[in-house]
Amino acid sequence: MRIAIASDHAAFDLKTELAEWLMSEGHEVADLGPETADRVDYPDYGYKLAEVIAEGVAERGIALCGSGIGISIAVNRNPALRCALVSEPLSAALCREHNNANAIAMGARLTGIDMAKACVTAFLTTEFAGGRHGPRVEKLSQFPQDAG
Repeated sequence: MRIAIASDHAAFDLKTELAEWLMSEGHEVADLGPETADRVDYPDYGYKLAEVIAEGVAERGIALCGSGIGISIAVNRNPALRCALVSEPLSAALCREHNNANAIAMGARLTGIDMAKACVTAFLTTEFAGGRHGPRVEKLSQFPQDAG
């Protein structure tokens, strides 16, 4: 599977370790940066990750920052993306099964490497259930015409 991964400076070490692990597991990994742990702005990397997935260059994405919150918001600005903030394998599996998530976000200050690997494994191995979830997921990419 082709996986894109991006982070900010706070998650640089986690990103590097996950990218190396994913490659050792046989995945093709697009490391979108940053290349060092120097301070950067997470929205820039979240937007880049979203663009790569929306264009079909990568099938799935992993977005990382200190808490996972900021970068997940940035990724979800793209209507083609469904990025779920996860902290354990059950939420990572459910975001695929029920929401057809094409990206996950995690916080490096909150999630250790072993838990991050477990989340990524659940995310990559769980299929979308479809069925009753299909029409709901379709609505996620549409802006509601009448919020009233």
